[in-house]
Amino acid sequence: MVVIEIRLSKKNDFEQLIDLDHRIWSPNITPGTIKWNSVNEFAIRNPEGSQVVALVDGEVVGYLGFQSPTPLGTNQHVKEIDIAVDPRFQARGIGKQLIEKGKTIAKEKGLRKLSLRVLATNKGAIEFYKKCGFIEQGKLINEFLIGGKYVDDYLMYMLLN
Repeated sequence: MVVIEIRLSKKNDFEQLIDLDHRIWSPNITPGTIKWNSVNEFAIRNPEGSQVVALVDGEVVGYLGFQSPTPLGTNQHVKEIDIAVDPRFQARGIGKQLIEKGKTIAKEKGLRKLSLRVLATNKGAIEFYKKCGFIEQGKLINEFLIGGKYVDDYLMYMLLN
């Protein structure tokens, strides 16, 4: 049985988080590749404790991050999430555990809404988000040009009680 540790990120996770980003993000799941130039650059955008990480035997195999969708004070009750799970560890409940921990943290911080964006071509992710309780709130039609094809971007949300 695989033991999965879910906790807030630490500085010593940064190199593994960078490696995970570089390995998993591709045009079929994101409109642009993520390329970190240094650990310092990563740390500025994702300071210690700003992500929930999943570890298996000390290896970072997934994360969930929170970002404010706008800098406006009137919008700070909302956080946009980004989530990634190493394909070797998908379909093992890790993504669900990350979202559940993220919801708990968001509620503790008094947040009211979680939102996310997902490409229409990423059908597996859309179904996963729906199973976790996210609801489609809109579509940005032909938002990205990927591989010579226009791709819609779905906007999804979840209200927290």
